[in-house]
Amino acid sequence: MIQRNLDKAALRGEPSYLWRAGQARRLQMILNAAGGRIQGTILENGCGVGMYVEKLAARGGRVTGLEYDFERAREARARSPQILNAAGEAVPFPDSTFDLILSHEVIEHVQDDRAAIQEMTRLLVPGGRAVIFCPNRGYPVETHGIYWRGKYHFGNKLFVNYLPRVWRDRLAPHVRVYSKRDLEKLFTGLPVHFIERTIIFGAYDNIIARFGPLGTFLRAILQWLEKTPLKILGLSHFWVVEKNGG
Repeated sequence: MIQRNLDKAALRGEPSYLWRAGQARRLQMILNAAGGRIQGTILENGCGVGMYVEKLAARGGRVTGLEYDFERAREARARSPQILNAAGEAVPFPDSTFDLILSHEVIEHVQDDRAAIQEMTRLLVPGGRAVIFCPNRGYPVETHGIYWRGKYHFGNKLFVNYLPRVWRDRLAPHVRVYSKRDLEKLFTGLPVHFIERTIIFGAYDNIIARFGPLGTFLRAILQWLEKTPLKILGLSHFWVVEKNGG
């Protein structure tokens, strides 16, 4: 059972099970990016166990959660009845269905990230927005673990993302990591424009739980770096993309 859970963590990541400062901060970023769209039709593409679906629905929107993993989709249904078990590359909705799409640390795990981005663009109404979080290659820690000599090693691994791409991908074939140029390529030729493109650090709730004020100080310093060129070392890209024609 332990190995099975590790294999799932490797292939699909670990969703948020606890609502803490990091999730609250990202929710506020989503709300700011969404504007009035938060009360429209919303899709969370890769909803895990449904924590963001629940929080977004409380803001008055009609929220649907899409989750590829059946067990997680079943757990998410405890928070919302509007949960679909399907892949992000082939979403069973017609064109121009959603005012807002959230993709929270998901595209790095899908089979075809370009197809997933194309699908999100198709699903947006003109003027609709996609809010995307995904791993930054500039972050000095690979947070998804690595494979070494045929065995998966869970946990944070230092400097893996700084290796040449071919070596990095051999160690972490189960998850992608993105530079700004990588993300731009995913949107090439699509009818969208960029509202915001930045990089953020994490909230480091686990470190704060362990080290208290020292962890809080570390978080404050790292999040302050988001205002400086050193944000290139941040944990995640945060992109807000709007479909043309609104």
